[in-house]
Amino acid sequence: MTQPAVYVVSDSTGETAELVTRAALSQFGQTPKFIHRFHHVDSSHMIEEIVDLVAVNNGIIVHTIVLESVREELNKTAQAFGVPIIDLFGPLLNQLEETYKIKPLSEPGRVRSMDEAYFNKVAAIEFAVENDDGRNPRGILQADYVLIGISRTSKTPLSQYLALKGLKIVNIPIVPEAQIPDELFEIDPKKIIGLKISKQKLTKIRQERLISIGLPGAGTYASNQRIDEELAIFNKLASKLNCFVLDVTNKAIEETANEILIHIGEIVDENLEL
Repeated sequence: MTQPAVYVVSDSTGETAELVTRAALSQFGQTPKFIHRFHHVDSSHMIEEIVDLVAVNNGIIVHTIVLESVREELNKTAQAFGVPIIDLFGPLLNQLEETYKIKPLSEPGRVRSMDEAYFNKVAAIEFAVENDDGRNPRGILQADYVLIGISRTSKTPLSQYLALKGLKIVNIPIVPEAQIPDELFEIDPKKIIGLKISKQKLTKIRQERLISIGLPGAGTYASNQRIDEELAIFNKLASKLNCFVLDVTNKAIEETANEILIHIGEIVDENLEL
C-alpha cells in the first residue's frame, strides 16, 4: 500500500519544517522519502492549488508559515478540503506573543539568515587559524584585512576576536629573519593594519615572557638592540605600505579590536562617498 505523502509548506526554504517532519517520521521507523516541499509560499493565491493537490493525493500538510495572513488562509483552506494539517509555528508564535507581550516580526527566512551569519563566523575563525602568524602568505590575497606587527603586539588574539565578527583576518609577524611577503604589496593598503607598541612596554612584555618560560629576562629577545632593530623594520615597512597604524600600548584586546572596527567603518564610509 502506498504511504500518504507529507507536503511541507513554507514561506521560506522549508528546511525547518522538513527537518522536524523527518525527525517525527523516524520515530515510526518510516523512511522519510514521501516528503514534498513547497517553498516561498508567501501569498494566499498559491494556497488553494497546493491544498487541492494534497487532497487529491490523500496527503497531509506540515507548515512553518510565519506570515499571519498566509498562515490563517492555509489552515482555513486545509480544513475546508478536509486535509490534515500541522501548524508548527502558529501555536508557538501565539504563545510567545502572549508571554512576552510583543508582536512577532513575521519575517520569513530569519533562521536561515542567522545560520548563514553563524557559518560565516565559523569560516572566518578557521581562516584566521589557517593564516595565523604568516603561515600562508597567499591568504593575504583572500583576507578582508591583514594585521602586521612585531612579536607581542597581540596579532593572534586580535585576529580571533575580529574573526568572531565574521572578518577574514591574516596576521603577519615582522621579524628580521623573515622576508616580507610580496603579497602585502599586491593588495589595497587600506586592508592593512599595522600594530605598533612603545619600546618600554615591549621590553617589559618580552622580559616577562622569557621569565614565564624559564629563560633569563635579559635574553636577546628582550634586548635593546633586538627591539630597536624590529621597531625600525616595522616603521619602515608601514611607511612603505602607507597603511593605517594603531598604537596598542597598554590597551586590552577588546579596546584595540574596537578601534580597528571603528577604523574599518571609516573605510566603508569613505568608499560609499566615492
